[in-house]
Amino acid sequence: MTVLKLYHNPLSTNSRRVWIALLEKEIEFELVPLKLNGDQFQPDFLAISPFHHVPVLADGDFHIIETLAILDYLEAKYPAIALLPQDAKDLAIARMVQMVTVNELSPAMSPLVRQTFGGAGDPEKLEKGRQQVAAVLRFFEDLLGDSLRDSFASRPFFGNSSTITLADVVAGVSVPWLPELGVSLDDYPKLQAWSERLNSRPSWQQTQASPELVEAFKAQMKQLMKPQQG
Repeated sequence: MTVLKLYHNPLSTNSRRVWIALLEKEIEFELVPLKLNGDQFQPDFLAISPFHHVPVLADGDFHIIETLAILDYLEAKYPAIALLPQDAKDLAIARMVQMVTVNELSPAMSPLVRQTFGGAGDPEKLEKGRQQVAAVLRFFEDLLGDSLRDSFASRPFFGNSSTITLADVVAGVSVPWLPELGVSLDDYPKLQAWSERLNSRPSWQQTQASPELVEAFKAQMKQLMKPQQG
């Protein structure tokens, strides 16, 4: 049986999403780490990832790029541990959370990440980013409330599920980072409890970048963002 290979970088949120899904679905796989200071431009990697991005999932000679496509592939090929609900409404909720995270939350977080990791930050872009993040958090808080038809304690995840879904996997590597970027979750009690619940799972703990790696990345980014003398 072919063992899947995940080409990844430990600081990539997209890589981490696939890594968590593989762990949660209990699929055997091999990690292939890449340093994003040149490895992604090597001819061997460009042959399987022409846009030089991680992650890439290799299943034999079949290579998949784009995180959501990889997650769909894993869900279809390895259905024994399902990470998507079957009910139409619950599936729509799970898909909405995935797409809103990728299309709305991640771009809004970019200026906040840049400021946190050493950039000066444009005040207008920072404020716009904070407003957009707040809109996403309100939307997610409402969806958790809508999906929890019985009680919050018994239905702790998106999509009316008692087990995690791909919605939790996708959003769950971004939302818990927000306090590090200066965005409190105090006004979103369901999201805060959800975030804490995910962070306590072995798959989240195993894939969490070490503090040393994060600090090294911060130092590297600060160096890159220094104004050039000339």
